[in-house]
Amino acid sequence: MSTRRLVGLVSVLVVAAAVAVRSKGGSSAQPFCRVITSDPEWPGPDVWDALNKTVDGQLIATVPIAAPCHYTFIDNSGKNASVYNHDVCDDLRDNWYSATTHLPSPSSPMSYQFTNDSCNPFLAPDAPCTLGYYVSYTVNATTAAHIQTALRFVQQHNIRLVIRNTGHDYLGKSTGAHALAIWTHHFKSIDLIEKYQDQSSPYKGPALKLGAGVEGGELYQFAHEHGLMAVAGNCPNVGVTGGYVQGGGISILSSKFGLAADQVLSFQVMTVAGEIVTADPTHNEDLFWALRGGGGGTFGIVLSMVVKAYPDTFFSTASLTLMNDGSNTDAIYSALGTFLQSLPSLVDAGAWVVWVAAPFGFMITPAFVSDVHQAELDALLKPTRDKMDQLQLQYQYSSSEYPGFLPAYQSLGTVWNVSDYNAGGRLIPRSLVEDDAGTEALVGAIKYVTSSALMSGVSFNVSHSVSSPDEVAANPYFRKTIFSGTVGAAINYTDWVANQAVQNSMTQDLLPALSDITPGGAAYLNEADYQQPDFEQTFYQDHYKKLLAIKQKYDPDSVLYARTAVGSEKWEQRVDGRLCTVPKCSDSSVKRYMYL
Repeated sequence: MSTRRLVGLVSVLVVAAAVAVRSKGGSSAQPFCRVITSDPEWPGPDVWDALNKTVDGQLIATVPIAAPCHYTFIDNSGKNASVYNHDVCDDLRDNWYSATTHLPSPSSPMSYQFTNDSCNPFLAPDAPCTLGYYVSYTVNATTAAHIQTALRFVQQHNIRLVIRNTGHDYLGKSTGAHALAIWTHHFKSIDLIEKYQDQSSPYKGPALKLGAGVEGGELYQFAHEHGLMAVAGNCPNVGVTGGYVQGGGISILSSKFGLAADQVLSFQVMTVAGEIVTADPTHNEDLFWALRGGGGGTFGIVLSMVVKAYPDTFFSTASLTLMNDGSNTDAIYSALGTFLQSLPSLVDAGAWVVWVAAPFGFMITPAFVSDVHQAELDALLKPTRDKMDQLQLQYQYSSSEYPGFLPAYQSLGTVWNVSDYNAGGRLIPRSLVEDDAGTEALVGAIKYVTSSALMSGVSFNVSHSVSSPDEVAANPYFRKTIFSGTVGAAINYTDWVANQAVQNSMTQDLLPALSDITPGGAAYLNEADYQQPDFEQTFYQDHYKKLLAIKQKYDPDSVLYARTAVGSEKWEQRVDGRLCTVPKCSDSSVKRYMYL
């Protein structure tokens, strides 16, 4: 090890020890807090300039993407750095609802709820634009050394740290007030391993080594060019290696091969001490377990991972649309019951089935399955169509067959505007659709929820892809799940208080309709309510205690924090955005609130 690296590592350890003393010292009633921009301890411009030089000019001071919509923008120095431009603002408003508007930015939250309404393009231009709950700075990391430098910096200055990959995030994990973010989006390498060889793994097939910033669409294209397919997300711009796989990762191919977390053969990880380690079945086995579904942004910073790949094959798809004309509501939900009871046969055949129920009607968007011919898929959906015919419902149905995964995937075409919904979710067990009583209760709950909101069901079977639910850290409830139900209620971008009411209704009314029929149940932590009560049990189930011990081993001073992540229950974000430990005794100065 070079003298420079040794000194750097020692400095990290010294700072970490100092932080530990500060956080543990004093009265138990006194919380320990991260520094914020208004504090005298916040680094001055010369310190940030020095950091920028150390990371090769890759430090980015945050300018919210909606700043051109406002006459004033108050920057990190407290000055008005206005970039108002009417034409730019108009274009931004037209495209604000698409996730792709936000993902190229190093700082823009895909989910509006986590901005604190601080720079809203839909307000009048004389409304001020401030940083609010945006990160203050971002290191656009392109080397491991950049990440090591950022880790040293936040520990030296007691600054909140955020890990951001693509920012495709519903729970506010990839943003944070007064924070320095590490942006791993540009670690784009993909390497083919024609035959994976590791004595610690029984797997000997093709594999792919992915850099931290590789997106699903990029992985699909690379795999296709080599006659392969691999497990990644539905949306092409979801980062594969980050919170997606670390949160479990439901995939188009899940019914065939399992969760994304089930595919990982090894990780390359940077710990908070700045050390690069391998996590696999024989090295740092506990970390390897935790990173496969125990949640992103809290155990370490993943630089790359190796995943299984599979020979390409033919696919079939099917879609159905049934509109609510105001007179057929009861008939639609009757047909929905038949459809739900057909899901086991579909997912057992390897299908991934996405459907939507909403006030406007019911849609299958789509059913997608490998090694099943078009006519066979038609037959699997025939009970649903027969029920609709019996009820004299008017619907549109189509199906197709494709020679490989990528052309089938590209045929889907639809990109949902995922940025403009208050969201929550629940995993629904297979047992509910295996008898009429359970199905009736489920249909009743869905009917209640979708009388005022949209509900999307992503249906799969991942019971077969691991030797036991405890093989990986992903929520063990996945293994008995028939679909993940995600509830969405439209955001009102001009009424912050109304949005607070809608999200609270999600937490207190809509989601309880689903949890009441799934006692002891769970939710997919990547597509859930960020206000979820008892998230430790709901997101992690019986794995939480083990995950917390691993968190404390690799990050004893909680340098890494993400909302609803393992260990986050010890922290809270105050109204001013300051991140503090939760006091052990009552402290009236701490203001708790549900909606940010």
